[in-house]
Amino acid sequence: MSALLQAALERIRTDVQGMHAYAIQDATGLIKLDAMENPYPLPEALQRALGERLGRVPIHRYPGARIDDLKRALARYVDLPEGAALMLGNGSDELIALLAMACDRAGAAIVAPLPGFVMYAMSAQLQGLAFHGVPLTADFALDADALCEAIARVRPAITYLAYPNNPTANLWDERAMRRVIGAAGDIGGLVVIDEAYQPFASRSWLDVWRRERADHAHVLVMRTLSKFGLAGVRIGYLIGEQALIAELDKVRPPYNVSALNAECALFALEHAEVYAQQAAAIRAERQRLLAALATLPGVQPYPSEANMILVRVPDATRAFAGLRQRGLLVKNVSTMHPLLANCLRLTVGTPAENDALLAALPPSL
Repeated sequence: MSALLQAALERIRTDVQGMHAYAIQDATGLIKLDAMENPYPLPEALQRALGERLGRVPIHRYPGARIDDLKRALARYVDLPEGAALMLGNGSDELIALLAMACDRAGAAIVAPLPGFVMYAMSAQLQGLAFHGVPLTADFALDADALCEAIARVRPAITYLAYPNNPTANLWDERAMRRVIGAAGDIGGLVVIDEAYQPFASRSWLDVWRRERADHAHVLVMRTLSKFGLAGVRIGYLIGEQALIAELDKVRPPYNVSALNAECALFALEHAEVYAQQAAAIRAERQRLLAALATLPGVQPYPSEANMILVRVPDATRAFAGLRQRGLLVKNVSTMHPLLANCLRLTVGTPAENDALLAALPPSL
């Protein structure tokens, strides 16, 4: 290595040099059940219509009025109440990073339950905020006592509550949620309810937010179109009071959502019924898969309100390798947190994909 390159590398933060880049598993030639994607493509007629429409997008120009069109379409889709606003991100990941940036005051911290979405902690580290993870209970419930204690002690700028949670796939108890939201409000902190998996859940905290606006002025609801069916179109959005969104929007880069992505999202919202049918099919397959997994010796599936199922097996490393050898890619989460020992996360696929999983899992154990 040349001295010139070595000197340049030394400009990179030491903690960054010690990190690992976010790993994306190679799914070539495999049934892909590792990333909670919608397994259903658009019908061919809609594929052609979308292609023709994207061909007319003026990609020689920066994104313009169509971004505002998308914000209005999303506002209609979620029935955004008067006095509320929404902010667009290049996926939820960007919104999580922007939240950390906007709240980066001296001594600022982020609190979240663990195990949870890795980007909450990563955003804190990269922005220089302290991160405090609070373990779930042994059955993956929200430990409201421990969270409220951590909030009172740490006084975090942001508390994240994923609803449903990733990778455990469950919805938290509403009384526990209210306690944590109240505790964060008592110390003047923000709460972000991450509803990435809302299309597959039996309830949404956005409904509570609408009904109880006075008690939720410090609460933001974050969603993404990735699980809706547009994982390849990076669109996330944040919902909250206008005054709060206006401040957060100041740190958003200009043109952070591309014209092509915006047009894809608009097209999808115009055909929301197609995606709703796909979500219903995924929910039905989830129930079938849960019931079938429960009959397999040595497999413990956990309740799910998302398009994934967490299972505990005798040896997660062996099961993961066995499934891969048999042509299926899942996510081995067993090393993410002690509570996840010997756990795999399975994405709910098509009926044929789920049948293949059920056939391959027993000999892989």
